[in-house]
Formats: sequence, C-alpha cells, structure tokens
Amino acid sequence: MKIYRFIVVLSLFFLSCDQKSKVEKEVEGIPVDIKVERFDKVFFETKPEDLAKVKRQYPFFFPAGNDDSVWLQKMQEPIWREVYEEVQKKYANFEPVRQEFNSLFQHVKYYFPKTKTPKVITVIGEMDYNAKAIYADSLVIVALELYLGKDHKFYEFPNYLKQNFEEKQIMPDVVSSFAYRNIPAFPDRTLVSQMIFEGKQLYAKDLLLPEYTDADKIGYTPEQIKWCEENEAYMWRYFLEKEMLYSDDPKLTTRFMTPAPFSKFYLEIDNDTPGKVGAWIGWQMVRSYMKNNNVTLPELLKTSSKEIFEKSKYKPKK
Repeated sequence: MKIYRFIVVLSLFFLSCDQKSKVEKEVEGIPVDIKVERFDKVFFETKPEDLAKVKRQYPFFFPAGNDDSVWLQKMQEPIWREVYEEVQKKYANFEPVRQEFNSLFQHVKYYFPKTKTPKVITVIGEMDYNAKAIYADSLVIVALELYLGKDHKFYEFPNYLKQNFEEKQIMPDVVSSFAYRNIPAFPDRTLVSQMIFEGKQLYAKDLLLPEYTDADKIGYTPEQIKWCEENEAYMWRYFLEKEMLYSDDPKLTTRFMTPAPFSKFYLEIDNDTPGKVGAWIGWQMVRSYMKNNNVTLPELLKTSSKEIFEKSKYKPKK
C-alpha cells in the first residue's frame, strides 16, 4: 500500500511538472519586445533652454499649473543631480531589467491575451514610495530612485519600507499595479473583503512571476515568511475568536492590512510579526480557492470575496 501511494504521489508530481513546463513553453513562445525610454536621462541631460522641447515630448510628466522654474530647479539642484548620478551608476545597463519585463509581459499576455504591450519609461520621481512602479495600460512608469538598494545612503525611511527598495522588487511592484487595475473595488470594507482583495493581487504574482519567491512577491524577508507559515493557524484562530472577519472597523486595516513594522494583535508576539499579515492570510485563502475550483486568473480577479471565502475550503494546517 505504501509503495502504491508513493507511485501515485510521484506520478502527480511529474504530471504537475509537465503541466508547468507546458505552460512555460507556451509563454516563452509569445512574442514580446518591451521598449524602454530613459526619461530620467533625458530630463537631467537636457539643457535648461531646451526644457520646452522635453515638455512637448513628455507632456504627461509636466502637469499644468507648475511654473517652469520648478523643473529647472530640479534639473540643477545638487541633491537631485546626485540622485541622478547614483541611478545611472546602478542602472547604466538596463537590459537585464528589460528582459525581466519581457518575461513578465509574456506571462501577462498568456493569461490576459488582449493586454497591450506597454512602453516602459524610467523616471526619477519625488521619493514617493506609494508610486514606485505604475502600470497604466500602454505605459509602465518606474521611479528608479526607489530601487537603489535598501542600504543606500539616500534613504531615510523605516526598515520595513526600505527592505523593498531593491531592484528585485520592480516586477512585483508592476504586477501589484497591474492587478489593482483589474480587480473590481470591494463592495464593503470588512476585514475578509480586504484580505481577499490583497490575496488576489498576490496570487496574480504566483502566475505572472512564477520564478519569484513568496518573500519577493509580498515584500517580506524569508524570516517573515517563515513566521507566517509557522503561525498561520494561530492567526486564523485569533481572527475567528475575535469575530474580526466581518467587521468593518477601520482600525483593523491599519492593524493587519497596511505596510507597517509589525502587525498589531496587542499581544507579546507583536514585535515578532511582519506587517500586513491580513494580506498574507488572504493570499492563502485565494490559493486554496484556486486549488479547489476550476477558475482562470481573469475570472478570479472578478470573483466576489464572498464567493471566494465560501468556496475556498480554507483551513490552515495546525
């Protein structure tokens, strides 16, 4: 009997590998050639007297109402010149990142065939960590000043934010932006709706970035992923016992859903927790739903959180 079970498990394993290979082979055959425009270089290498020409070429980067003096100051201010120099050191050769974009959008087109191949434009923004990478249908805008490495001297941010200022976070950030544009807004603000909303965009990374680790997908350290895996059942029991899932108390969002140095169970374990553990739990719910239901990725993104929760059969391992 044990030998029979072993053979069945082994057969399922190889079947899964074959299926994955089949998908990846089909993905590799999708023609994608991402074009990159280095607006960061164009802007900082333009002479002040030629600013009008750049504004005509890239009008979407120059909102009405801002006097030219704003842009001229940024072009010439020593601190921004230094930022520009550091970006050029790091990304003098952008080809490896462009190849990553090619692979990403081959996967996007496999699951979302009607998606346009976007143009990637690199910029140096205003150190806004809420706008590191933006997908906007025909454009992807990447703020390179926020991908210089977590230990860079420019960053005066808390560690839980800085840990994701790495080059390897560019693609996960782009997928987050892409997914958010394709997930309908949740009809309520209950904790479980927010969990599943975030779980959907994280599951999109499972399919669109199959070679990335779970830590990279959610922006955790390996240790933080391990903590969540080891405490999954405990966290789930806590949410159930405190009757939090169907609560729309806005404090729950800051306690469990938004980036933070740690999550707030108001227990001794808090300092050991990563932030936004609610998103991680939502991810596991969505994974369970996809395992137990025959649904495509585009269908998943449009499925209600209520249906996902009820049909997920989610049950953490003890």
